[in-house]
Amino acid sequence: MARFEVVEKLGPDVKCRCTDPGLLLPRANLTFWRDGSVVRAKNAMLPTITSKDWLDIDFGIAEGVDFIAVSFVKSAEVINHLKSYIAARSRGSDIAVIAKIESIDSLTNLEEIIRASDGAMVARGDLGAQIPLEQVPSIQQKIVKLCRQLNKPVIVASQLLESMIEYPIPTRAEVADVSEAVHQRADALMLSGESAMGRYPDKALIVLSSVSLRIERWWREEKHHEPLELEDVSSSFSDKISEEICISAAKMANKLEVDAVFVYTKGGHMASLLSRCRPDCPIFAFTNSTSVRRRLNLQWGLIPFRLTFSDDMESNLNRTFSLLKARGMIKSGDLVIALSDMLQSIQVMNVP
Repeated sequence: MARFEVVEKLGPDVKCRCTDPGLLLPRANLTFWRDGSVVRAKNAMLPTITSKDWLDIDFGIAEGVDFIAVSFVKSAEVINHLKSYIAARSRGSDIAVIAKIESIDSLTNLEEIIRASDGAMVARGDLGAQIPLEQVPSIQQKIVKLCRQLNKPVIVASQLLESMIEYPIPTRAEVADVSEAVHQRADALMLSGESAMGRYPDKALIVLSSVSLRIERWWREEKHHEPLELEDVSSSFSDKISEEICISAAKMANKLEVDAVFVYTKGGHMASLLSRCRPDCPIFAFTNSTSVRRRLNLQWGLIPFRLTFSDDMESNLNRTFSLLKARGMIKSGDLVIALSDMLQSIQVMNVP
């Protein structure tokens, strides 16, 4: 927001000349550059999670939040430490941890951080202050691609519609930026200042939604039956079976032009694998866990419902058919594919 040049050192202080005036807010984050590189200042050595953060985390655990996002993650160790803490304090609650990628330290250990996390956020505002601006687009694409390969949901955030903090219409460049994030296969887009302090939060959300839906529709029309080029992510034989079922289901959904895919999952893993494959139709996910249902909303294409499962798969199918028909989401005669991670099965059928 503003730029300064150090002209003199005065003991522990520095005297600066303002070279690019701008708004300097209290507690603003400062990044120091020398000869085109970021200076590793003492604040880079501060703990990622402060004592104040731990109090906030305790509050979040007590309130049953679904996600905790960690800012300025430097290594996977921070994520693993937080996960252990949550497990010890939450008494069985399954709170997911999101790594905010917004510093050079994050990029150095990117893959290990994403593997340890339950998802990642590309926080482009602070990240753009620590790396050259021209590198931000390629780094964003790298993070989104890596998250998809590792089956982790990824959020693209910061300055998507920055001008809508003040104006009711975004710039065309901002619309192009949103469309590129959708095109890169991000799971979610996040508004910050636009909805936190902007004058038009509702309009900003409408623009974000309408642009995203239009770009996805265009992509399906232009690149129908996109070939799947995904690396294996399963570590066990059972998970490998689920992964192959999802890949096959996505291919079948596109070739048969089915109207929907149903996935019945207890822990949400098969639903996330199916989301990763990006079929061209809606994905209705059914789980018996309220927390899993809420968390699945973050992943691309999933429309989750909570359902008390019975041992009879036909009964589960008929109940979900009735539920979605009553809501106008499907109709009799629609062709659907149904998957289950309890039975590790796949079926193709018409809605009765």
